[in-house]
Amino acid sequence: MSDHSDRDARLHRIAADPRYQALVRARGRLAWSLSLVMVVIFFGYMLLVAFAGKFLATPIGTMTTTIGIPIGLFVILSAIGLTAFYVRIANRRFDAETAALLRDHAA
Repeated sequence: MSDHSDRDARLHRIAADPRYQALVRARGRLAWSLSLVMVVIFFGYMLLVAFAGKFLATPIGTMTTTIGIPIGLFVILSAIGLTAFYVRIANRRFDAETAALLRDHAA
């Protein structure tokens, strides 16, 4: 029973730590910012499909590939790139800050 109450007390100490609160805010800000970027890219592409279909059907030079293919590929690659960017920041910054909090609040 004491293990449970010790763990709860530790969690409450961590939650009250200003560094933890700043970490939660920073992670949330980054996640929402990257999500907004992805939504703008995705809906921008959807608007192009809806209102500029002829533009997307325009061949690139003398090739049979249309301009819509690289733009669609950009949408997919931007999602992958934004995810990689988040993971890089999470691994370098957020994980280190989390480890420091856990270490500082060890029993």
